[in-house]
Amino acid sequence: MEQRRAARRDALLAAGVDLLGAEGGAVVGVRAVCRAAALTERYFYESFADRDEFVRAVYDEVGRQARDALVAAVAAVPSPSDRAAAAVSAFVELMVDDPARGRVLLLAPLTEPALGGQGLELVPAFVLLVHEQLSGIADPDERQMTAVGLVGALTSLFIGYLDGTVAASRERFVAHCVGLLEAAGQRDG
Repeated sequence: MEQRRAARRDALLAAGVDLLGAEGGAVVGVRAVCRAAALTERYFYESFADRDEFVRAVYDEVGRQARDALVAAVAAVPSPSDRAAAAVSAFVELMVDDPARGRVLLLAPLTEPALGGQGLELVPAFVLLVHEQLSGIADPDERQMTAVGLVGALTSLFIGYLDGTVAASRERFVAHCVGLLEAAGQRDG
């Protein structure tokens, strides 16, 4: 019974990613989610108290997937010089190759009232991941400011890539993001 409940919840979350991350704006109502997941409202309320809780759960799930992908990518690469490329590639695969996820993580917090400032809650985890890769910066304050600045810059780049205001090939986009990380990590603050 628990496995079926978990499978229904996963189906609802997957439908939520598609709806919340829809191009041109999200239409995330309980009925629309249930229709997309081919489930009744009874099963929606089995897992979520209301629409806002559901939207936050969708966002949290995509954020968790992004963190896990970045951590796994960095951990899988023994060479510090190759970690930036691995991390950017993993993030691109998750956020650009599946643009609905990218729009959920990066654009939905700007337009979805239920998320409010929730996007800010993920920032420290991403800053920490970048911070750990900046071993070329000895001064701790400079290292922290650089990590925060890089996360902001990369977030803006990914938003621009997803909304079409940054029009570059995927290869050029990845190379640019990697270049930013590598240049920042090699300088001594």
